[in-house]
Amino acid sequence: MSGKLKLKVTFNSPVIIGFTCVCLVALILGYITNGKTNDLVFSVYKSSLLSPLTYVRFIGHVFGHADISHFMGNIMLILVVGPLLEEKYGSWNIGCIIFITAIVTGVANVLLFPHVQLLGASGVVFAFILLSSITGFKNGEIPLTFILVAVIYIGEQIYLGLFATDNVSNFTHILGGAVGSVTGYALNKKK
Repeated sequence: MSGKLKLKVTFNSPVIIGFTCVCLVALILGYITNGKTNDLVFSVYKSSLLSPLTYVRFIGHVFGHADISHFMGNIMLILVVGPLLEEKYGSWNIGCIIFITAIVTGVANVLLFPHVQLLGASGVVFAFILLSSITGFKNGEIPLTFILVAVIYIGEQIYLGLFATDNVSNFTHILGGAVGSVTGYALNKKK
């Protein structure tokens, strides 16, 4: 009996793996340059609209992380939830959701919090959390899990935004969750 178990590694989630790799490179560059690459490309803040880097930062901020702890917290959730979403909705749609989340959170941060420098993938994490909870959506039905996740996560972010004094952008989490909810609704409605 030939009981050899053959295992092979598969490249199952190209967008999520690619996103993770870019975030890792940005983190390493941040350490090597003592944060200069984060300031230049991987964070968003109010700057001249005449500078081409302003537009790069509207997207690039989701790749930057302040430190390894910040990176690990976001990437672990993305690696757990992201591949399942990419399998269900396709690489193109997941890439679009990341892009939309980056633009929405980046522009909102510049307009509403012009003196705050924003970086990190937490908006994408919250988009994925809400997107995953609305995955069971059917015409005329809203999954109870979606309502619970929305109330718990968004409620927590509102509470923390009002009463916590940390450097976490709770508003970005709420916007990310909104992007995940709206795109999840739209994607599920098409089916």
